[in-house]
Amino acid sequence: MGRRLEAADIRLGVSLARAKDTRRVRALAAASEAGGWKWLLALSSGTLALGVLRRDPRLAEAGRHMLLAGILAAATKTTVKRVVHRTRPNVLMDEGLYEKGWFGPNVGPWQSFPSGHSALSVAVATAAGRAYPEIRGVATAAALGVVAVQVLRGAHFPVDVAAGALIGLSAEAVDHRIALGRDGVAGLAARGIPG
Repeated sequence: MGRRLEAADIRLGVSLARAKDTRRVRALAAASEAGGWKWLLALSSGTLALGVLRRDPRLAEAGRHMLLAGILAAATKTTVKRVVHRTRPNVLMDEGLYEKGWFGPNVGPWQSFPSGHSALSVAVATAAGRAYPEIRGVATAAALGVVAVQVLRGAHFPVDVAAGALIGLSAEAVDHRIALGRDGVAGLAARGIPG
């Protein structure tokens, strides 16, 4: 059963990435770099700093939550990538090579599982949407766009992005639970953050 699911994942990933070398998909891939760690770190840190400078506790807490959820997601995906190796779809498509296993090479072409862009963008978008429910739809749509493009550009198989998104959701939930334990629901509510 596992092999059949993996084969279906590979077939779907390759099928969805057939246009990876077109101008349109390359443009989408470039835009999806907004879901990379550098941009999300800058966005989260900037939100936190702006909240502190403006003495806006809700904005500062949103930035803190975005930053910590993103860091937790990044640490988790990096750990998993070091344990699990799987070649990326573009390697299979361009070189005819597909391998997976445990503790393989710690290099990009062998680190398809899980998707880091998916993990970080979902974690940060979920944190931002929790702090500001009025932007939840836009933040979620942006994160899902980043997730989808990872498959279209041949960087990840569908299971890789699903695992990355799950890591992002889990990282945000863990950080939120820690904040609840630290501040309690009343403390978050006082700063305008929904519990």
